[in-house]
Amino acid sequence: MAEQESAGQRAGREELAERLRAARQGGGTDRVERQHAAGKLTARERVELLLDPGSFVEIDALVTHRCQDFGMVSQTVPGDGVVCGYGTVDDRLTYVFAQDFTVFGGSLSETNAEKICKVMDLAMENGAPIVGINDSGGARIQEGVASLGGYADIFLRNTLASGVVPQISAVMGPCAGGAVYSPAITDFIFMVEGTSYMFVTGPEVIRTVTHEEVTKEELGGASTHASKSGVSHFTVANDAACLAAIRELLSYLPSNNLEEPPRTGTDDPPDREDDSLDTLVPEDPNRPYDIQRLIGAVVDDGRFLEVHADYARNLVVGFARFAGQSVGVVANQPAYLAGVLDIDASLKGARFVRFCDAFNIPLVTFEDVPGFLPGTQQEFGGIIKHGAKLLYAFCEATVPKVTVITRKAYGGAYCVMASKHIRTDVNLAYPNAEIAVMGSEGAVNILYRRELQAAGDEAAEVRKRKVAEYRAKFSNPFVAAERGYLDAVIEPRETRFHIVRALRQLSSKRQSLPPKKHGNLPL
Repeated sequence: MAEQESAGQRAGREELAERLRAARQGGGTDRVERQHAAGKLTARERVELLLDPGSFVEIDALVTHRCQDFGMVSQTVPGDGVVCGYGTVDDRLTYVFAQDFTVFGGSLSETNAEKICKVMDLAMENGAPIVGINDSGGARIQEGVASLGGYADIFLRNTLASGVVPQISAVMGPCAGGAVYSPAITDFIFMVEGTSYMFVTGPEVIRTVTHEEVTKEELGGASTHASKSGVSHFTVANDAACLAAIRELLSYLPSNNLEEPPRTGTDDPPDREDDSLDTLVPEDPNRPYDIQRLIGAVVDDGRFLEVHADYARNLVVGFARFAGQSVGVVANQPAYLAGVLDIDASLKGARFVRFCDAFNIPLVTFEDVPGFLPGTQQEFGGIIKHGAKLLYAFCEATVPKVTVITRKAYGGAYCVMASKHIRTDVNLAYPNAEIAVMGSEGAVNILYRRELQAAGDEAAEVRKRKVAEYRAKFSNPFVAAERGYLDAVIEPRETRFHIVRALRQLSSKRQSLPPKKHGNLPL
């Protein structure tokens, strides 16, 4: 027979229940209502939507701040403005922290930072992704340097975790000053339209220092960082859509750098052909087409999760699956700036390639590139060093790499876009592809300048004949295939089958880099 509960035991349980109730209340009913009125969910509501139902286990729910100044002794809330813990996403372990704007504006305190660092350490030790939900007014001013030190502690862990476990940041409210650097180190940033913003210095400081007039939304809103700065990788309409998108992204990623990406079942036949691909790529090298149509036609069930969709649109990157295997896709986009490589595209591609390589995700490249974008703006902006980053990333990558040249592959850009010469495993091309130093028209204008000048009225006919000769002798894919730079020339409708077969062949690939501490990426 169980002994009767003592008064002390009952009091202890009641105190625990009261403290947990206070933690769940956050900043109280009024502040929660204001959060909802602003179109935002609370920290706990966000965590519950992100994780599988009933899987969340909270850590440090009873932690409070230690500040003794500015009347803070009488202002304590269990949890201290951040909800931390772990749960599952599609039954896979995931760690999470969510800043609670209803408690001190979600500001970072010493203890608040310690909570975040604890879950980050656990994520590293247990090899699981970490999702950070940012909604904070910044460092807690009342704590001075202690709060700043807390940011630095988080930055260090972001850096140590980079390439070890996936790190995803959801900016679902303000994120300013030093706070922006934690999301910036992580792998992917999500922003919510109309309610989130990021900047190092706000509009008031800018107005004072540079006399520029700019709103928070113009300076650091979701659309700004999605299309202009490239800071944000995904833009979503609301909090619920943001958390659903994070779950989708995680479905393509392994839990850590020692695991393979998760595989899924599919009814999409691996040898499925698509006759529309035989006519998708125009014969005229100057006519555009949408590379997204090609990607959608060859990946499993037409599903493609594009990353950085609004930034550097001349290069398309994202995740898809072939026969259930997760892959990273990199593709030139002829429908925008003719698919040329420029500074922004190079940065976008390099970061994505390096992420995939860090987490054992094979790379499939669709190449149709006329070269690097010319102009003083690009040269003064450092296209040489920035273009070298994409080259470096592809060279360094040891994951399985498959490249399909769909049309143009000109100049140095041919080399950069995962050519055979930089350790790409399987290189394929369509029958009408051109691989050359430059386009046939430009080459003929240089090589036969005098002959064309001397031809007079017949120059057009001479140029046409010379272009055909140049294509036949130098720029068609069969010349590259004869040298072994291409493994095969394929029918476009069979693209999916050839990629699936190549990836299966490469499933046990093992390749390493020379022993070194790390390379020196051309930053």
